[in-house]
Amino acid sequence: MRYAAFAAAALGLAAAATPARAQQDDAALLARARRLHAQTPLIDGHNDLPWEIREKAGGDLARLDPRQPQPAQHTDIPRLRAGGVGGVFWAAYVPAHFARGGAARVALEQVDLIHRMTAQSPDLQLALTADDVERAHRGGKIASLIGIEGGHSIENSLAALRQFHAVGVRYMTLTHANTLDWADAATDSARHDGLTRFGEEVVREMNRVGMLVDLSHVSPATMKDAIRVSAAPVIFSHSSARALADHPRNVPDDVLRLLKPNGGMVMVNFYSGFLEPRAAASMRDMFEVQRRFQAQFPNDAPAAQRAYRDWQRQNPLPRGNIGTVADHIDHIVKMAGVDHVGIGSDYDGVTSLPVGMEDVSRYPYLTVELLRRGWSDADVRKVLGGNLLRVMRQAEATAARLQRERPASVARIDEMDGGLVRK
Repeated sequence: MRYAAFAAAALGLAAAATPARAQQDDAALLARARRLHAQTPLIDGHNDLPWEIREKAGGDLARLDPRQPQPAQHTDIPRLRAGGVGGVFWAAYVPAHFARGGAARVALEQVDLIHRMTAQSPDLQLALTADDVERAHRGGKIASLIGIEGGHSIENSLAALRQFHAVGVRYMTLTHANTLDWADAATDSARHDGLTRFGEEVVREMNRVGMLVDLSHVSPATMKDAIRVSAAPVIFSHSSARALADHPRNVPDDVLRLLKPNGGMVMVNFYSGFLEPRAAASMRDMFEVQRRFQAQFPNDAPAAQRAYRDWQRQNPLPRGNIGTVADHIDHIVKMAGVDHVGIGSDYDGVTSLPVGMEDVSRYPYLTVELLRRGWSDADVRKVLGGNLLRVMRQAEATAARLQRERPASVARIDEMDGGLVRK
């Protein structure tokens, strides 16, 4: 009896000690994660806060000021600081229905908003190059970068593309939800089997000016065409692995295998519908649902968006968790290698996020999960931002070479593609 009582007491002490030890281990991992964020800028490849400011405040930064806590949003500067963020690609998003007219104007307005947001905040610093990102990080700033979401924003004009680069845009997502005159989207009918001849010229001109080719949202055929044509590494600014979550927005394994020879990378999206297998199955038709509401409200885009958000709230998704995000990172590493993966959250552009990744303050907990899985510090730094900095530098070097070799392209879609442009 005496031994049994001793054994029971010992077990009780062990049980009591286990949570304390686990808390100590977690604290040590979190401290290590924060050191890594201090050493290497964590660069998020895609954040949609600028569109939220447009929609909710008419683009007025006095009404929705990221310098102040914004609990209704995923993003504000205090939480970026808490999340150890070193840089953000702000999305100059333009809804697909603007392809019928006005897309370039809306894109310019969003680029202007990002410039204004950056200029008013002492915590943000505009970055146009990889060196700029590292300089901002060393100076204790958050690098502010610009990417256009949707190739319809150039309105089939290479001159417009060049001018977007001139005002600071450093990537363009070739399509959004809808197929364009020159590129097939992942979530619309295929009209071109990938890129048209003009679409290939868009990629070549992006290489020449130094704008990253972003393949999130495009069809697998477009992915493969762009990788074949591009002289610089491509990116997927906010996509995940299709083998784990079967949604057309995600990247198939055969495309992941092409990234190593190309040098490109996938920046993993945090949206539950692109991460969690059951959620992905539920959301395969999400963009078709959006188009249905757009048809219902043809002259009222905000009403169509509100109806879609209401539909999303009425159809909640399994959320997944931090481990689900890490599973996608691990799978991309398995297929492409550790040099070809990063983070592209889609914060403030989505309605469902994994448990534990609810806002921009939570990045260190994803870093903790990678460390817990046995990742080395060096490999974690690659995921945080090292890989993207390498891609940016390769694109910058490619642009410098191509500008010595050839002038700006004056190609026209009507000449290259036989009059496919809509009038």
